[in-house]
Amino acid sequence: MTSARESVKPAIGFWLESDNQKACEIARLAGFDLVLFDMEHGTLDLRALDQLLPFCQSIGLQAYVRLAEATRPNIQNALDIGADAIVLPQLRNIAHAREVTEYAKFTPRGTRGVGYSRTQRYQGADDNFFRIENEQRHCYAMIETAEAFADASAIAALPCVDGLFMGPADLSMTRARGAFTASDEDVADLSHIANAALREGKKWALPAADPRLREAALALSPTFVTLGDDLSALSIGFSAIRSRLG
Repeated sequence: MTSARESVKPAIGFWLESDNQKACEIARLAGFDLVLFDMEHGTLDLRALDQLLPFCQSIGLQAYVRLAEATRPNIQNALDIGADAIVLPQLRNIAHAREVTEYAKFTPRGTRGVGYSRTQRYQGADDNFFRIENEQRHCYAMIETAEAFADASAIAALPCVDGLFMGPADLSMTRARGAFTASDEDVADLSHIANAALREGKKWALPAADPRLREAALALSPTFVTLGDDLSALSIGFSAIRSRLG
């Protein structure tokens, strides 16, 4: 079995900011492995997520969801719809992380509620269902506040946390560095978060569009990285097409 510290090729993901099925199809054809639905900063709603998520899984994309807010209803909705993993934003500290990550796992690990849903094939559940759900649907805690950064090791050790997810832009702001620039301090923060996860045998991941941050990340074996989003891809594509005529 590969250990958390061995070099492995990360899954390559993209953010989905809008209700755009064809963007998911095109990304998959281009070789992406994973879609991260952005409910925090995108324009997706629950109805779009309910339709797009199983579609993405059907074409071979892992389907992850960054929630708008780490609340019990948001967490349970995303998991009941069938998200392979959830990413919990704006965690304040260890106490906040402990409370909200418990919503992602069934007892005895957590306090996730039982619902009649897609993951249960619209039928009743047995003990094996709860065991498999707890093992296979992952919960990533975002590290993007100064307090969560200080508590990163303790957050990684929580029983309902499967991994850490770095939020470089917010972390640079909350650690009083201003706009993210992939500075030496940003790279040091990445190493701190990655190693906090790896020491606990947990996963870790990040947005890695910036080449310097990406190079540093790949040396620390992230589980997945995101390289951009559907709107940026459109912007780059349209700019390239327009440039043909100067």
